[in-house]
Amino acid sequence: MSFPLKNPAPDFQEFEKVLKGKKGAQKVHFVESSVDREVMGYVIENMMNEKLFYLEAEEIRREKLIAFREKGKSIALLTEEEERTYYKQFINFYYRMGYDYFPDTRPGLRYIPSMIMPKVRLAKDTAVLPRKGGYYDTAKKEGFREWVEEGIGVISSWQDFERFPWNRIKLDVDNHYDFLSKNLPDGMKVMVISSLYEQVLERLLGYEGLFYLLYDDPQLVKEVSNRWGEVIYHFYQDVIEREVVGGIFHADDLGYKTGTMIDPDILREIFFPWFKKYALLAHEHSKMFWFHSCGNVLEIMEDLIEDIGINAFHSFQDVIIPVTEFKKRYQDRIATLGGVDMDKLARLDERNLRKYIREILDECMPGGRYALGSGNSIANYIPVKNYLIMLEEGLNFGK
Repeated sequence: MSFPLKNPAPDFQEFEKVLKGKKGAQKVHFVESSVDREVMGYVIENMMNEKLFYLEAEEIRREKLIAFREKGKSIALLTEEEERTYYKQFINFYYRMGYDYFPDTRPGLRYIPSMIMPKVRLAKDTAVLPRKGGYYDTAKKEGFREWVEEGIGVISSWQDFERFPWNRIKLDVDNHYDFLSKNLPDGMKVMVISSLYEQVLERLLGYEGLFYLLYDDPQLVKEVSNRWGEVIYHFYQDVIEREVVGGIFHADDLGYKTGTMIDPDILREIFFPWFKKYALLAHEHSKMFWFHSCGNVLEIMEDLIEDIGINAFHSFQDVIIPVTEFKKRYQDRIATLGGVDMDKLARLDERNLRKYIREILDECMPGGRYALGSGNSIANYIPVKNYLIMLEEGLNFGK
């Protein structure tokens, strides 16, 4: 295997030109919304020969969550000393694996609703590299996944809305982004990731809560969405002008296998105005706005491109639309990101996986506006070998 790379040469400016269609790609650029910490940890420990700080950092984070829930303390980022070990390892991972950017999910912001939520759903993690941080039974050596709320979230009434500690959602972004600007390798940028609809659906209102309230009290849904939308907007506003930031990689799963989870007109009324504000904010600072959404969102693709103004789309399943077909359909208007189907990436044997990835590259690389990656993310059930095969095919393409 060729990875981790000995002499990476990240070039975000070049990558941006390729995605915007200003020039053809001289090489295959890589993209991911995230790589699970277990996969990163395996590579860091077994291929980079470094001691992993991940578990220690998770213990620190859990203590802070308890302090937030029980004592009302504001969420703080990891201290600068903790960041030096925790983030430097993860930054170095993305650097050595050949990425032009570091995907920053801003620990604390994206999951604040779940921090406040008193109920936690757990299930045993049976992945290739099971969870070891957070909920972990050291005696049985079993990891657990935390699942989203399918029923009722933390807000189900106006009383809950008023009691929700909105004023405690305060984050110190200066320290974090000053740290990133000092420690990101030359040529790399940060793509900032957060979510709106997904947090309203999965945490604040819950699946059933959102669906019922859309009929029983749509005004409450609007108010909750607007309050969280403001939180995300102010966060993006605080970071977008920074030199280290290359753009916004907004992530909101709007669909399932055959369509959007709620009526497109409701999305247009409540959520799309916020997405448009986020995109405008990025464009006003000459930055890109990428959009990630799982599920079948073809019905609203014109909204995403024409009204909201996305520069690139991410997340694909072959059963919905193969990435090669999407690239043909939209290549003159937006960039196509990733697309290696998760099921195939997890289960194909090496020969067939390489053949499948090469076919994607043959179809998608001409004309630029494409970056190679998974259809969603590198989850901890993806064999590390298969992940490396995907990157290796990209590295060797055209040679």
